[in-house]
Amino acid sequence: MKRERHGRAKILTPDEIQLLFNQGLKTIRDRALFGFCLYTACRINEACTQLTQDAYNNAEAVRPYMTIRKGNSKGKLASRTIPTSEDLKLLLGQYKPQSGDKYLFPGRWGKKHIHPDSASLILRTACRKVGLEGVSTHSFRRTALTQMSDTNIPFRVIAEVSGHHNLTQLHAYLEVKPEQVKGAIASLSCLSYIGKKTFRDSNHSTINQQIQTEEDLTSP
Repeated sequence: MKRERHGRAKILTPDEIQLLFNQGLKTIRDRALFGFCLYTACRINEACTQLTQDAYNNAEAVRPYMTIRKGNSKGKLASRTIPTSEDLKLLLGQYKPQSGDKYLFPGRWGKKHIHPDSASLILRTACRKVGLEGVSTHSFRRTALTQMSDTNIPFRVIAEVSGHHNLTQLHAYLEVKPEQVKGAIASLSCLSYIGKKTFRDSNHSTINQQIQTEEDLTSP
């Protein structure tokens, strides 16, 4: 768990997401910002630098797809087009009157865009309010990608959403839960030896025969 900016960002449970969005984040701007991170699985810098024209069409309606431009992405390798979920559509619809002319999430006094450090401070304040630890702005990306993996979405499809060109990098985002490890071990039950009466050693003699011979030699 992440603590004092060290460690990995916490994966949020559905209950924690509801708690954070309903009681922790104070404004529709903050809920839209972190909702954008969650429902597009994007990085915080990608959300902060998102252009308004890539979120709303000329009729000021929420677009069916969110475009994350490569110039704002890590490595600037390629743009991504993410379908707009119903949850994100609702958040952005409510937020539209507050969106900036150029940037979806404008900075103080409407200048440029909100800074990622400012977003991080907002999130830390919200998490303290509701008693959540280990959460960072990266938690939303990790949560989204892990959720996709847990519902058996193919890695190549997840990579299309996340923008990873290296599956090794993608794997580092995904959390393996203790119950998943238990389930993996439990799946080995189909390999059980229980019910098999005898085993043969390397000389093709049975263990049962060997035990019987030893008993004969030691009996008075």
